[in-house]
Parts: sequence; C-alpha cells; structure tokens
Amino acid sequence: MKVLIQKFGGTSVSTKERRTRVVEKVKKAIEDGFMPVVVVSAMGRKGEPYATDTLLSLIDNEFKNTNLQSADLLLSCGEIISSVIMSNELFDSNIKALPLTGGQAGIITNENFGDAEILEVKTDNITKILRDGIVPVVTGFQGCTDKGCFTTLGRGASDFTAAVLGVALKAKEIQIYTDVDGIMTADPRIVKSANLIDTISYNEVFQFADQGAKVIHPRAVEVAMRGNIPLVIKNTMSESKGTLINSIGDEKSNSILTGITHMGNRVQINILRQNNKDNENVDKLLDILAENHVSLDLINIFPRQQVFTIDNKDFKQVDDIMKKLNIIYESISNCSKLSIIGSRMKGIPGVMAKILKSLKDENIEVLQTADSHTTIWCLIYSDSIEKAINVIHKSFMP
Repeated sequence: MKVLIQKFGGTSVSTKERRTRVVEKVKKAIEDGFMPVVVVSAMGRKGEPYATDTLLSLIDNEFKNTNLQSADLLLSCGEIISSVIMSNELFDSNIKALPLTGGQAGIITNENFGDAEILEVKTDNITKILRDGIVPVVTGFQGCTDKGCFTTLGRGASDFTAAVLGVALKAKEIQIYTDVDGIMTADPRIVKSANLIDTISYNEVFQFADQGAKVIHPRAVEVAMRGNIPLVIKNTMSESKGTLINSIGDEKSNSILTGITHMGNRVQINILRQNNKDNENVDKLLDILAENHVSLDLINIFPRQQVFTIDNKDFKQVDDIMKKLNIIYESISNCSKLSIIGSRMKGIPGVMAKILKSLKDENIEVLQTADSHTTIWCLIYSDSIEKAINVIHKSFMP
C-alpha cells in the first residue's frame, strides 16, 4: 500500500474555509495515488468551544488531578468531534471517510492517564479500512488501554500520533499541516529576513523542537527517525512546498548554520567549591536533583565550580533543596538559552569564536556556553535575546 499520513492541527480544522482546504489536500493525495490516513487535533485554540484547553476549563484542578482517567475521557472529546466533522466534510466532497478514535485506529497504551505510553499499534482495522477505499480520520493525541479506557498521550501529541501510525503502516511520508509554511531559519516575528528551510535532518529538527521552536512535537521526530519515514511541515492555507525532514538534511546547502531558536525562563545556578568546603552534598547534588525530577541544562562541572541552568518554574524547589543541603550558591534569573543549530558545523574551526565575537561587538554578555556536534548554546540575559538572534542570523545568513 502507498500510505500517506496527513496530520492537521487545530487551526487547520477550526473553520469551514480551513476545512475546505484540508479536503483539497486529501483529494490531491488520492489523485496522486496515495491512500491517505488523516489525523486531526481538536478544533481551534483556548476560548473556542471544542479546543482542548476550553474542555479542560470545564472541570476544576482538584478533580482533574485526582481523577486523571475522567479528565482523559473529557479531553478526548475535542478530537472526536473534530474527526467526525472532518469526515462529514470529506463525505460532502464524495470522499468516503470514517472517523476513528485512537483505540479504534489500534493505538494501545498503558494506564498512565494524562501521559500514556504506547504499548503497541494494531494495524488490522485501519488497514482493512484503507483497502476498502475509505479514508480513516483518526483522532490525534489519544489511545486506549486494553480495557477500553480512553487515554491521552501528553499535550501536543497529535504529531506523535501521526508519526506512530506512519511507522506502523510503513507510510511513504508523514505530512504535518499547520498555519506556517514550514521551518524557518529563525522566528520571522523576530528576524524579518528569516528564510524557509527546504530540507533539514531529523537531528537538526529535533534540536529545533527540543530547544523551544514549536514546529513539531519532539517525540514525533524521534519516532519518524527510528522508522526512517520522511516528515514534511506544510501550510494548510498555501501551496508552499514546506520543509522536508529526512536522515541526511540538505547536502547542497553552503550555509554552516541551519537555523536559530531560543528558550526563555532560564535561571543559572553557580556553586563555588570555596564557599562549600567539606560539604559532601555538593558532589551528590546532581543525583539529588534528578531524584526530585528537576531537569538540568547547560551543565558545566569544573574542579572549583559547578554551573547549570534550570527552568524558572523549578527555582523554588531547587532553592529549598539547596537550603536543606546547606549548599551556598549564586543565581542569575531572567536568562534565555540561544540555540544555534547546524549539522555542517561539525569539524569547521572558528564557529564558536565567530559567534562570541558577533555578540561581544554588540555588547551582548554571554554567561555560559556549551556545544555538541549539531548545536552551540549561549546563555544570555533575556532582554538581549531578540537582538542576539538578529546578530547571529546576520553574521551567518546575510
């Protein structure tokens, strides 16, 4: 079977006009000889009647936190409504379509309600539907337990659903439709000269998604990469070719960098050994923070110093732990992590030097750095982040 996964986000199915464009994309796929599997999110965003956040607002937090199974049942309603309405739109255009819940599509999960783990994908039902010439319209973001209970897969997980089905069905491609033309070299709201990236590797786009760019769910990239299924980010409302995500990226590009993104609300923690003499807890700190589910970033360990960053939301918890352990530390808040991404940086000398010089020339202070084969990170004050992104973009992508 020549299967194509087409996932449409909440904004793509939120209005009659947008759903008409969805129908056009599905019809084109059929004309091109594909068997499309459509995956849909709940319609619209918070404030609109069937959006996930709107549904969540109908119950109070105490009930939600103590009745996760009930909350999942409620949250599943948004995608169910969307799948039925989208099936109706396809029917009106003479395309046979059948709405399916995640469970009916074969996505079986454990009972970790709110953030369920997929145990297996049973493809018998959805394969039969495809062979019968019917377009399955699958609810994203959800599965079911072996007892038939609705589960959700974590926020923003409709992309994940599309990738999981794509791998299970050995799809030719997974198309993620949204309200942007694809992945840009930087946020176009910050950098006016940002360009569309034609082709990007799984590793690079995973860095984009993981470092703050809301282009695609990181778990969707992981799944597609393991199955080596190409992903394409496209715009529902335009004919832009979008951004292709594959295993090799753009081998023809002359640019060292692929793109730039950032993550705000960072706090730098600095622990000096000289201030914590004979305190053995300093050596145990990273393990203790891990046991308390505190995520650390930009970790630099030196003989006389430990430096790392945390999310601002975790600062109070970290401060309480430090006090209990009698660890003296310094912190800098209101920081942002600048992520400069590009697989072609590997083995090229002078990239870090050029980045630091470009920032220094504009009086942008760099508090900390780290790097990998595909990414260089710089921690800077948040009030300089937009200026820094523009400076680096201009330096490497004039």
